[in-house]
Amino acid sequence: MNVPLTPLRCLTRAMDQFGAKVGIVCGEREFTYLEFGARCGRLATALRNNGLQPQERVAYLSFNTHKLMEGYYGVPQAGGIVMPLNVRLSPPEFVAILNHADARWLFFEEEFAELARLLKQNCPSLSHVIGLDTPAYEELLNQGREEWPDVMAIDENSVAELFYTSGSTGLPKGVMLTHRNLYLHALGLAACQDDLNAIDLHTIPLFHANGWGCPQVSTMMGYKQVMVRRFEPATVFSRVQKHRATEMSLVPTMANMLLNAPGREQYDLSSLRSIMIGGAASSPELIQRMEQAFHCRVFAGYGLSEAAPVLTMAWQKPGVAFTDERDRLRRTAMAGWPIPVVELCLMDLNGARVPKDGQSIGEICARGDNVMAGYFRDEAGTANVIYDGWLHTGDMAVWDETGYLHIVDRKKEIIVSGGENISSLEVEKAIFSHPAVYECAVVAAPDEKWGEVPAAYVVLKEGASLNMEELLAYLEGILGKFKLPRIVEFHSEPLPKTGTGKIRKLVLRERFWAGKERRVHG
Repeated sequence: MNVPLTPLRCLTRAMDQFGAKVGIVCGEREFTYLEFGARCGRLATALRNNGLQPQERVAYLSFNTHKLMEGYYGVPQAGGIVMPLNVRLSPPEFVAILNHADARWLFFEEEFAELARLLKQNCPSLSHVIGLDTPAYEELLNQGREEWPDVMAIDENSVAELFYTSGSTGLPKGVMLTHRNLYLHALGLAACQDDLNAIDLHTIPLFHANGWGCPQVSTMMGYKQVMVRRFEPATVFSRVQKHRATEMSLVPTMANMLLNAPGREQYDLSSLRSIMIGGAASSPELIQRMEQAFHCRVFAGYGLSEAAPVLTMAWQKPGVAFTDERDRLRRTAMAGWPIPVVELCLMDLNGARVPKDGQSIGEICARGDNVMAGYFRDEAGTANVIYDGWLHTGDMAVWDETGYLHIVDRKKEIIVSGGENISSLEVEKAIFSHPAVYECAVVAAPDEKWGEVPAAYVVLKEGASLNMEELLAYLEGILGKFKLPRIVEFHSEPLPKTGTGKIRKLVLRERFWAGKERRVHG
């Protein structure tokens, strides 16, 4: 018997096996899995009744709420593609993404009402723009009916989710994740679960790769899922205490905020059993400090949007004994080893596999059931990363004889700041568009809070005048705030270049990193 592989089976399992259990908690509202599933069914039928076509894109501008979670199931159940947007982008970036995707539907929280009006004016395809906090949303649900997902009617190879992520070209790329990708990713993570009574705290935004990788497996396992609408340490602590949360995921910036937040000792955080840190570089010191503060298992992981997203986790591997406490912390801060459904190898520049000797560096290449179908409407971009049967991640690593992976550098010039990917090329293009700029280069600089921040070298045209405040004011209309350079150096001489005329960014970056280790992802 062939039953289509779809994340909707995660929901039907939860409705069938854990129907009376509280599944979703959002603020003061709680929904059992049967109640949550009924709302997803009403959304699905309402969308179809209002003309949603198969594979049509439905965008969301929202922080973590139960209504965004309803979209994760209701939209694919209706045959559409759910498309959560990173709320930290700039208006021009939103316009470019929505126009590229030809989205006809946009759901938004009230906080983004003015932005939604702007997008409606600049995105011709948008015909349904609905506020999640307005009566219009509940009225839409009331037009639908309760309906269990018909999983047998699903084409498992059709796209269920579309996420736009920064790429090495600086242009947003739409990562297409199929029903099959998402279900088998959840199944792979389910094989790694060891707590059948977990209470999952959704601390990372669901529009972020590290956030949207969790809902399917947590639903499949029947976990109680608690929404954290916006990340603030006091909110996280209070949610852990109130709901006795057992697990959460963080990027290192979040972990540092929790460690340094005042008043942590006033909360009962003893229910925590597991914290996963991913999205950016971790370290043995961070793992140790987190363990000491929260008295639970803390470990790193590695993945990327194109892999739905988890590829590896740094749990202790069966058959691998730690030589001492230092070795344990070192390995726990690594990228780790592959989850089920994932196969990895490291390849050198000639496409040959490198040995597991802890020294030979190669590009991480992955294949598995969770790897994306490709980039939306971008065959060339897809062919640049998926070829010879492997997804080429652009991350360079070594691995030891036990198969533990340690990432040592990035092939692409992506800056990882607070868990967000920032394309240096995208920032460079924005700076270069200023009429006073002759040439520029953007590199990663170390930062205690964010891990890495963009640093810009700028050479002005002869006779031109420009200072940092004026440049940032100009860039605010082009880039999301988190992409703005934190360091700007103006130079009168041309930037150093290679023999072929390319700016030597490695030399420029080294000025900031001299004597420091630049680590990526863990």
